[in-house]
Amino acid sequence: METTNKIKAIITGATGMVGEGVLHQCLLSDKVESVLIINRKPSGVIHPKLTEIIHADFFNLTPIQDQLAGYNACFFCLGVSSVGMSEEAYYKVTYLLTMHVGEILSRINPDMTFCYVSGAGTDSTEKGRSMWARVKGKTENDLMKLPFKQVFNFRPGFMKSFKGAKNTLSFYKYIAWMYPIGRLIYPKGFITLAEVGKAMINTVNRGTGRWILDGKDIVAMAKE
Repeated sequence: METTNKIKAIITGATGMVGEGVLHQCLLSDKVESVLIINRKPSGVIHPKLTEIIHADFFNLTPIQDQLAGYNACFFCLGVSSVGMSEEAYYKVTYLLTMHVGEILSRINPDMTFCYVSGAGTDSTEKGRSMWARVKGKTENDLMKLPFKQVFNFRPGFMKSFKGAKNTLSFYKYIAWMYPIGRLIYPKGFITLAEVGKAMINTVNRGTGRWILDGKDIVAMAKE
């Protein structure tokens, strides 16, 4: 059922590629009343409905937790590549960090919808060969156990950035030409950052019977 409540969103990872795209859509959307971003460094973005907290240690949000109350959505876009990382290190910055944030937010804002950016190929069984996929799968599964109103796990593949973006991953700039072809041949795996942001906004308002959203689901949820 669609709600008419305005969205008050917390966004993590706004200085990264996906977070920047989601933030851009939230600032454009009349469905979003206010946005709080939590960053380790300033984003450089200034907007009437934007508040920014600079906080270095995401493993300890206690000093700022009072500022996190009163929000009904979290778009969790913070993440790192597993390339070159040990499983222990990746587990710490992916699973432990995400769960710490989730546990605090679910306690403070039980009416919150939590949207987690995972990735295409995430392993829900937690038993596959791919280290990153197992860790992401465990993170998804355990987020679902927290007392949020709703949890949605987004599993995008290739994401096309937007004009003016500052944080597009360098290799994406070299393979952007693939997007039109990929979208035509394999639409499930090729989406835009705008669609990710719009889909997150719409899942808060409309909900969906799917708790895991792949590229095709994200595109469908992005439509008005």
